[in-house]
Amino acid sequence: MNAVPEISDPSNDCNAADVCTPISYADLGLTEEEAARAVATAAELAGKSDAEIHEMAAAQVNAMERLMESLVDELYQASPIKRRRATKVDVEARRAALYCILKEMKPMTVRQVYYQATVRGVVEKTEAGYTKVQTDLVHMRRTGWVPYQWLADNTRWQRKPNTFNNIQEALEETAQFYRKALWSNVDAYVEIWLEKDALAGVVLPVTSKYDVPLMVARGYASLSFLHSAAEAIRDLDRPTYIYHLGDFDPSGVNAGEKIEQTLKELAPDSEIHFERIAVTPAQIDMWCLPTRPTKSSDTRSKNFGDVSVELDAIAPQDLRDIVQEVIERHLPPQQFEVLKEAERSERLLLSAFVKQAEMGNG
Repeated sequence: MNAVPEISDPSNDCNAADVCTPISYADLGLTEEEAARAVATAAELAGKSDAEIHEMAAAQVNAMERLMESLVDELYQASPIKRRRATKVDVEARRAALYCILKEMKPMTVRQVYYQATVRGVVEKTEAGYTKVQTDLVHMRRTGWVPYQWLADNTRWQRKPNTFNNIQEALEETAQFYRKALWSNVDAYVEIWLEKDALAGVVLPVTSKYDVPLMVARGYASLSFLHSAAEAIRDLDRPTYIYHLGDFDPSGVNAGEKIEQTLKELAPDSEIHFERIAVTPAQIDMWCLPTRPTKSSDTRSKNFGDVSVELDAIAPQDLRDIVQEVIERHLPPQQFEVLKEAERSERLLLSAFVKQAEMGNG
């Protein structure tokens, strides 16, 4: 690059007898390249009239405006859909549709309701659509349109021990809630592992009914949680069957693999069978589950594929059916009914014992 001449400071009121103070481009906060362009522009404008300079500047401004307009058009394509503000009738119709979804599939998480709403065309599959569902469900619960218990939220909970006013009260509750151990004589130990805490309330009715542990991993299970689970497995004298439910995405699949790997490392002498039962590619195709792009930011996304599916996308009853089916592989319905009948009989005996104790104390 040619040397950049020093620039005289125009603020110096010098005359023919004085020497103007030279300043460098650095004093003006310019780079050498910027100073060179400024000198070249000054040379180009030398000798031109004010009108010519004004015309050149206007032409540059117009060119810049056309460039900005083209960039805006490229970034924000005009939508072929004419958007309009939802009317009161639209909102009420949407809420009625959400009510029908909840009534049919309860209990559900808010995200499950959203996915079912997108599948049925009630809302768009966008953040705005999810916000509509959230807002509507808040309104519907507060106004009594939807019972609170229809929506599951296991991410927030309270710890408090059961306490009683007296022994009599404790015995009565024991009799009322007595549960028979259903797996004592079964040659298998079954656990259901769930990636998402929010969905625990959706499958709990099934695992509770069949007396099966529900293990909520919350993504990647901690080593302490896995160690505790492995200790329980090591104490068993029968095969362990673990069924895992998680998102179909790189991290969701890998989280399940890590659970299997770590449990087998921590309980090396135990017979552990591990199976991922949701979400699977077959379920995505069979139920036409709503998908989302695989996150490129996920370090495990290489070779995974472009499509991911959240566990929440599976309809709640389908989730419960999946869990019940794998449990019944080891505890057939007929055997389950025999055990439950024994449980009912023993509960009656316990209640009779409590009443007899009451009479004796009276």
